[in-house]
Amino acid sequence: MDVSDTRAGEDAVDDPPDGTAVSSRGVGGVLLVGGLVGAVVSLLLLLDKLALLADPTFVPSCSIDPVLSCGTIMRTAQASVLGFPNPVIGLATFPVAAALGALVLGGAALPRWAWWGLQAGTTAGMLFVHWLIVQSLVVIGALCPWCMVAWVAVIAMFWSVTVENLRAGRLGGAPASLRRHGRGLAAWYLVIVVAIVATFPAWAAGLVGL
Repeated sequence: MDVSDTRAGEDAVDDPPDGTAVSSRGVGGVLLVGGLVGAVVSLLLLLDKLALLADPTFVPSCSIDPVLSCGTIMRTAQASVLGFPNPVIGLATFPVAAALGALVLGGAALPRWAWWGLQAGTTAGMLFVHWLIVQSLVVIGALCPWCMVAWVAVIAMFWSVTVENLRAGRLGGAPASLRRHGRGLAAWYLVIVVAIVATFPAWAAGLVGL
């Protein structure tokens, strides 16, 4: 068998359905922007955490009021789940997502295992983010603005990678044609906003002048 024929057959297995090549570039953009944003906020949070460790009276830059209070959250055990500040996890993972996103945006064809890695990583990040959301709303009773920016980025990256992998049939099923999937992401964000408003109704009312 000719080598070129073999390569063509391998490419055909991993090629997305018609019309999804542009979608791959879109996923690359989401990964690049989300990864860069996540890395920046992780760095800001880590710097504030280190400053707080050095000076217990330090007020983090994202402590705005009793609800939007990074300082409150930074003093909890949930802020260091693995024994070190959570932002360290972000600094180790967000740049990887950004680098892979830049490759995809530039037209590079990632191997199947790289897409599986992205799926595993963004899924783990999404689950961790939602655990943090529950902890913030139910247990701690405060919100971290920079953390919420990271929430938005992680959810968008998970959603985009999952949709792309489903379209390309990389998750074990046949390639799927998914339309208007952006509505699902918007609904996801809306549920989180509703949960925040329901948890802090007086604070939310004050934001809109009620």
